[in-house]
Amino acid sequence: MSLAAGAKLAHYEIVSSIGRGGMGEVYRARDTKLGRDVAIKVLPEELAGDPERVARFEREAKLLASLNHPNIASIYGFEDGDDVKALALELVEGPTLAERIAEGPLPVEEVVTLADQVAKALVAGHEAGVIHRDLKPANIKLKEDGTVKVLDYGLAKAIEGERSRRSDSELSQSPTITRQGTEMGVILGTAPYMSPEQAKGKPVDRRTDVWAFGAVVYEMLTGHRAFPGQDVSETLAWVLAKEPAWEDLPRETPPALRQVLRLCLTKDANLRVRDMADVRLAISGAFGTSPVDQVDAHATPRARALPAAGVAAIAGAVIAALTLTWGDRTATAPAGPTTRSSVMVPETRAIPDRMCFPCRILAISPDGMEIAYTGVNPDLPPGERDAQFQLQLRSLTTLDVRDLPGTSGATQPFFSPDGKWIAFFTGTGELAKISLAGGNPITLVEELEGSRWGSGVWMQDGTIVFATSPTSISALASV
Repeated sequence: MSLAAGAKLAHYEIVSSIGRGGMGEVYRARDTKLGRDVAIKVLPEELAGDPERVARFEREAKLLASLNHPNIASIYGFEDGDDVKALALELVEGPTLAERIAEGPLPVEEVVTLADQVAKALVAGHEAGVIHRDLKPANIKLKEDGTVKVLDYGLAKAIEGERSRRSDSELSQSPTITRQGTEMGVILGTAPYMSPEQAKGKPVDRRTDVWAFGAVVYEMLTGHRAFPGQDVSETLAWVLAKEPAWEDLPRETPPALRQVLRLCLTKDANLRVRDMADVRLAISGAFGTSPVDQVDAHATPRARALPAAGVAAIAGAVIAALTLTWGDRTATAPAGPTTRSSVMVPETRAIPDRMCFPCRILAISPDGMEIAYTGVNPDLPPGERDAQFQLQLRSLTTLDVRDLPGTSGATQPFFSPDGKWIAFFTGTGELAKISLAGGNPITLVEELEGSRWGSGVWMQDGTIVFATSPTSISALASV
């Protein structure tokens, strides 16, 4: 039902039409009680005529109204007039992100700033138990002061079940679409931004928003969609079977941001990054490089001690990362069963009993499918095995243990972000790495005092941050 200028809906007076979207027709209106302009979104007639669905929509609107965040457009109320059901929403002035992208790719620095704000909104919604389900550039507003506002937060769930009568070519572009995945139908979202599990009509969780977020950020960087198509069938086929054109990302895109996009747009939801808090943490470090990182990629790697300020910054970043990544998960993740298991290794390769207590002797690969540990060298006579040990690799998919040659005396192993390398401290005071594809270890740093007590972490941008004493933190670039 269309509303003419001057029409009244409760204490709201219609001023003009703003436009029509997948969730209904939107009007600018004046709140005559509070003297402010608002957006009135009139619900589609097929929804407004179903009392059960209206009641469900109203319950969902109450939940959405509880979201109080500077990057989420607010819901002020649910109005029930004569044959008109509508939402009173915060009126956000400014262009949509879709309109901004239509002018061309955004500068990388601006993309990071905008993406961080969108991520904040999604984190807030997820912590409140609300999934957006229809994140796309058209649902993101850019205010003049630089603030990002995410619109239609969670309305996809509230309006779930709507049967669209639009053509495939229309559906592939912007509106929310449905497919009859069950007798009542299931909402899928907007084709170019829907996750593979949405496209298959499966239940969705916060990982669906993670996928859509990756698709939106990719589009900001390149100026075109990650999953194009002339119609909905072609678009969904791309979503399910093809990869984005990664080579189209600007050359100046930071490695950390490239990695974030790949993790967000992993088709298997079980392998996709699970939490927007983790995504935001990674994005916030996309430009967090220090001079030690700015070295020739072809130069010989060198370790350089960080100044005191750098040590404090890294320490603070590590603490923040642990707090955001694990502390928030503990507080907000739903309770679930704890699974415990034992991974056995042959007795002849068992971890030596006499290993120093502070030494970290085990590392788990990023995908959780491999364990690197310090075990005995089976080639030595039994009486000498406790005195000599080396790195060994145990895959959780087999019963075999693989020796890593040239790693005698190794301690403190840790994996590279892609799981293809392991770095470790040698028994002769060096920091080295070895490829799991084969070959001998490569020395990264020589003559490290206290390396038996050292510890390190391999960052997403390829930097290794390590310490061999409580007061000495160093960074190694271009490894």
